Amino acid sequence: MSMFDAKTIQKDFPQLQRKIHGKRIVYLDSTATSLKPQSVIDKEDEYYTLYTANVFRGIYTTSEEATAAYEHARDVAATLIHAKMSEEIVFTRNTSESINLVAYSLLLHDISPGERIVTTIMEHHSNFVPWQQLGKERGVAVDIWNLTPEGELDLGDLEKLVTRKTRIVAVTAASNVLGTINPISKIVRTVKRLNSKCLVLVDAAQAVPHMPVDVQEWGADFVAFSSHKMLGPTGIGVLWANREQLDAMHPFNYGGEMISEVHVDRTVFKPAPHKFEAGTPHIAGVIGFGAAVEYLMKLGLDNVRAHEEALVAYAIEQFSRMSEVKYLGPQDAKKRGGVFAMTMKGAHPHDIAQILNEDNVFVRAGNHCAMPLHENLGVASTVRASFYVYTAKEDIDVLMESLGKVKKIFG
Repeated sequence: MSMFDAKTIQKDFPQLQRKIHGKRIVYLDSTATSLKPQSVIDKEDEYYTLYTANVFRGIYTTSEEATAAYEHARDVAATLIHAKMSEEIVFTRNTSESINLVAYSLLLHDISPGERIVTTIMEHHSNFVPWQQLGKERGVAVDIWNLTPEGELDLGDLEKLVTRKTRIVAVTAASNVLGTINPISKIVRTVKRLNSKCLVLVDAAQAVPHMPVDVQEWGADFVAFSSHKMLGPTGIGVLWANREQLDAMHPFNYGGEMISEVHVDRTVFKPAPHKFEAGTPHIAGVIGFGAAVEYLMKLGLDNVRAHEEALVAYAIEQFSRMSEVKYLGPQDAKKRGGVFAMTMKGAHPHDIAQILNEDNVFVRAGNHCAMPLHENLGVASTVRASFYVYTAKEDIDVLMESLGKVKKIFG
């Protein structure tokens, strides 16, 4: 069981104090973006109010304060995921940009026709389209790792997919549709045994916010995640890679601050991570992200995971009483995160979402940036409810009650 109480945590989130038409909000779209606690809002406001200045470039007090707060966020992010050093943390705009950074580095410099890429059918478009386009650009085949009937990846299939020609395997740590939590350490070990030179990139956007992540234990080459899914501001992402890997990679963007020297005929770039952070960054966002990481670390990611696992088990029990509702992914709470993408007989997902909205139950309807997965499963779209630290069992009760209304309308 969780070491904390979701109802108490809800008090930290201003949006959850709001009432619409006299009723409280039940926010069940945290997989798309999380709500922000007051401490994060205050920290971002602190930068704009007290020490607005550019980072790194000034020797005056407020610039030094901004730089210290900015780099503190890098330090706590490194601590969160057990990076060896803060210099392994590269700030980007989001998970998508982090993945594109790796893809572009490979696209321009380090992949050849005849090599192959492996990604999975359960990926978010952010970890599918870059590899698809890279393959088209460079004449590289993209092999798709498919699912078991239970919505999991089969390690036996990986044995057939990874060959000496495979250049990179791109895999999500947790599906934003199926909820499936993939065994990343086991996947990485299998890949490296089959091809020691093959790189592994992990989309951890749905993992880092919800469970303990140790990049050393995972053993992957790249890990990408986003601030906005873990209580932080939008517009901030992280790419982790070990320092040697980052040093070997070419810059993604060129411009101010990422250079050490510029001459008419040549440029010397700064070492990682700064060579990947061209121009003035989203300073306030990074500082707010640092506060979000500290909030999560105070809660404890073990506790966050235990809380969500209890919610998932409770939701599975409630769904078992609604035969009209079918959800995708594993039926074992230990194998999935707090994500339920579902269909209801006779009701379109958008209609379901609209009716739930009348009760202030906020869910997502569509293909959730995972169209290949929906096509593979023969489902046009789903309605998705997702949980986080501020979700209580009572919120699931309200969801079920609202789904009951949908059933009566379309039954």
